[in-house]
Amino acid sequence: MSTMERKPASGQQTGLASTSWTRAAISEVYHTPLIELVSQANTVHRDHHQPGEIQVCVLLSVKTGGCPEDCSYCPQAARYHTDVTAQKLMPNDNVLEAARAARESGATRFCMGAAWREVKDGPQFDHILEMVRAIKAEGGLEICCTLGMLNDSQAARLKEAGLDAYNHNLDTSPEYYGEIIHTRTYEDRIRTLGRVREAGISVCCGGIVGMGESDEDRIGLLESLASLPEAPESVPINALVAVEGTPLEDQPPVPIWDMVRMIATARILFPSSMVRLSAGRVGMTEMDQALCFLAGANSIFSGEKLLTTANPGEDRDAQLFARLGLRPLPARGD
Repeated sequence: MSTMERKPASGQQTGLASTSWTRAAISEVYHTPLIELVSQANTVHRDHHQPGEIQVCVLLSVKTGGCPEDCSYCPQAARYHTDVTAQKLMPNDNVLEAARAARESGATRFCMGAAWREVKDGPQFDHILEMVRAIKAEGGLEICCTLGMLNDSQAARLKEAGLDAYNHNLDTSPEYYGEIIHTRTYEDRIRTLGRVREAGISVCCGGIVGMGESDEDRIGLLESLASLPEAPESVPINALVAVEGTPLEDQPPVPIWDMVRMIATARILFPSSMVRLSAGRVGMTEMDQALCFLAGANSIFSGEKLLTTANPGEDRDAQLFARLGLRPLPARGD
């Protein structure tokens, strides 16, 4: 199918081929004057998605804190002194209850996050598989997990259990990555993405804006995403939430224009993907978010928390949708 053919908004797109975007070509798009860039991105969005439809997702931390990694932005790292306390893996019944509540609120995607460096075989991973099976049996929700690095067998078992998508962000460019994380390499992340894709699970992969990176680093992140054998079905664009106690606690809020530029460029590069306006919405005005939707974002995370950081609640999102004339993307058939 041609990349310019219109695709139905409610269908899950899989197997999207990456195009041969060079860094120079991406840079040219990224540096387009903002009004023209947003106009181009909006046109691409309308060619591939139903305008006004936004996928609502819910993200639940099923195992919080105590992570051995040193990601500079993350309050769940055990080495940082934040107000996040380590908690055990949630009971299945509690997770299933949260999934039901998400579906009843209008969400069509339920994401589960565990603060691990990597998945380890044994009771905890078996517990995750049980969670996936139980939610899948309920129906009405896409299921996504973010659990750290995976091996081939683990990816295959998640697929067999019914997992639809796996999130594993690249965070930033290869060049800037070492300024943010030292306990896992960029190639580690690329390998996990390959295992997820090989298992037949859709890929959710994006990055974070506002960590002190340059425009060139943002372009480098987009180039890395575009260089994957197949484009991610979901591209989350996060605004850094600077948490006290982390190395990035003093980073200023990212300007909304930077978020709009990043979202618009991602929309042009990945026309059929869901571009998710992810972390950082709590600090944005309704007008800020409207600009992001105009630039091609067509998915949000709803609920009062994104793992451990604040997020607009359902009431605020309902008001936002009503004011802008947006509607939740309907659930796809299982």
